[in-house]
Amino acid sequence: MTIKRIDTGPRMSGAVVHNGTVYLSGQVGTPGESVGDQTREVLREIDSLLAAAGTDKTRLLSATIWLADIADFSEMNSVWDAWVPKGQAPARATGESLLAAPGYKVEIIAIAAL
Repeated sequence: MTIKRIDTGPRMSGAVVHNGTVYLSGQVGTPGESVGDQTREVLREIDSLLAAAGTDKTRLLSATIWLADIADFSEMNSVWDAWVPKGQAPARATGESLLAAPGYKVEIIAIAAL
């Protein structure tokens, strides 16, 4: 089976395609922006990575969302809910976690089908 890596850097790839499935690395927005702005930026990057892999958000299978502060859950959800196509919501989990840098407020990891 072929493995296709997208936006590969020294430490990780933005996405990896294997056996009809697209695995996205954790996506973060610009540190210091609001959780809503960071979520919008992350979702744009997810759209871009999915397009590069040959798929789109209607094919999302699962998403894991990490928030630096669970108090931001409602604000993040308002952006997420506007982005996910009606009837196409993936399986999803959301939790609170210390993220890689203090300015990051949200990180989203996703898996999609081709």
